[in-house]
Amino acid sequence: MADANKLVDQLVDYAMACDLIAPEDRVWALNSVLDVLKLDSHVGGRSVECFENNDDVRAPGHLSSILDALMDDAHERGVLEHDSIVYRDLFDTALMGRLTPAPREVRAKFVELAASDPLAATDWYYQLAQDTNYMRRERMVKDMRWQAETDYGTLDVTVNLSKPEKDPKAIAAARNLPASGYPQCLLCVENEGYAGRVNHPARQNHRVVPVTINDSPWYLQYSPYVYYNEHCIVFNQEHTPMKIDRACFAKLLDFVGQFPHYFVGSNADLPIVGGSILAHDHFQGGHFEFAMERAQVERAVEFAGFADVSAGIVKWPMAVIRLSSEDPERLVELADRILGAWRGYTDEDAFIFAETDGEPHNTITPIARRRGDAFELDLVLRNNITTEEHPMGVYHPHAELHHIKKENIGLIEVMGLAVLPARLKEELAAVGAHLGAGEDLRADPLTEAHADWAEGFADRVTPENADAIVAEETGKVFAQVLEHAGVYGRDEEGQAAFLRFIESVH
Repeated sequence: MADANKLVDQLVDYAMACDLIAPEDRVWALNSVLDVLKLDSHVGGRSVECFENNDDVRAPGHLSSILDALMDDAHERGVLEHDSIVYRDLFDTALMGRLTPAPREVRAKFVELAASDPLAATDWYYQLAQDTNYMRRERMVKDMRWQAETDYGTLDVTVNLSKPEKDPKAIAAARNLPASGYPQCLLCVENEGYAGRVNHPARQNHRVVPVTINDSPWYLQYSPYVYYNEHCIVFNQEHTPMKIDRACFAKLLDFVGQFPHYFVGSNADLPIVGGSILAHDHFQGGHFEFAMERAQVERAVEFAGFADVSAGIVKWPMAVIRLSSEDPERLVELADRILGAWRGYTDEDAFIFAETDGEPHNTITPIARRRGDAFELDLVLRNNITTEEHPMGVYHPHAELHHIKKENIGLIEVMGLAVLPARLKEELAAVGAHLGAGEDLRADPLTEAHADWAEGFADRVTPENADAIVAEETGKVFAQVLEHAGVYGRDEEGQAAFLRFIESVH
């Protein structure tokens, strides 16, 4: 019990050091934590170690070490029934929920800051999301990240390891749960403060902040699985399906008008080329410069009636039209015209079909940002048609690249950040080890699927450079992935077809 007493003190002192609670809240907060732990007494006192250096308090592993020790104790006492990742996440979120400021306090602080300094508002809110353990620092640092030089500039690559693996016990328990329609999805505002269950994450430490976009109520939150700096989600207050339309363009530009240090974009609104949650209208944004933002316009184009809007084709593996103007209304007008033309556009010679058997195929992935006084809108043309040869999509990573990337190409990948599956951590390490040792890749189940690819650059590999070469070549595969996802090839024929579409826009 003595250890538990000390840990409870440390947890409450952590909350005070991070300004989650005020000094006068300490006794209330301590008793709230005791309630979750099912402890009916406490012997201890304030420790001062947390107040000496707030940087140390916020170091990855500091908070998690306290929570882990408390959960170990709770499991030994039978309070935490199952000692597995899903159940531990439910339990430590309940603990942190008792130390997280009330929604009214969070929203009032954010609105106050945003009124005069949007950057200060998002800085404060991002720090809060980490301090409350909604974004888990100790998991964020596990992700593998590197950059790769390609014909399209420096691409970013990540193997995301912050999302916990599936829990067999939780999967089994979830089968026996009755269907629940609450919250309707992972984005709904009803997640704020929700205790969770084995098939839905706990959110007692989750706080959302209000933003008004195009005169309608939306919310801002951060993603708990951070793919890039300040990875945020902007979502509609209403649980309404995603739709790329004129209003969508206006909302994106309105958001960057309010938060000019952030980009914001939307996944497309069709399966295969769209996001994982199409049922709830939302955008993704953040404070990060993607490779596509750095890419230059390689060919200027003009649209009739829009001489005041700068437009061009971006040097990028996917088909990107960039529009720029200091007047966001003009961008909305032109983007809507391009979207309308693309929705109904067919070019059989280029294998572009607006629809087959009544199923629509053409849509757009839009991304908005500010460049000084100008508003910039990138429109990425997408098509989700499938064939017998490419059942997962013609404009989708083809089968020969599935050993690296098989999943859909969404907004984040479109902009030049590869989000690769966790399996690659072990597999790519094994590829490098076998190549460095001159061993047969086909003899190891971990590397067999990578053999054809890796043998193509094996003659460049030494034991000293193996990992660096494998990382470099993985980045090149991602560039190919984006080329496959592009509706127009980068060759002369493909670019001529791209121009045919642009010329069709009236």
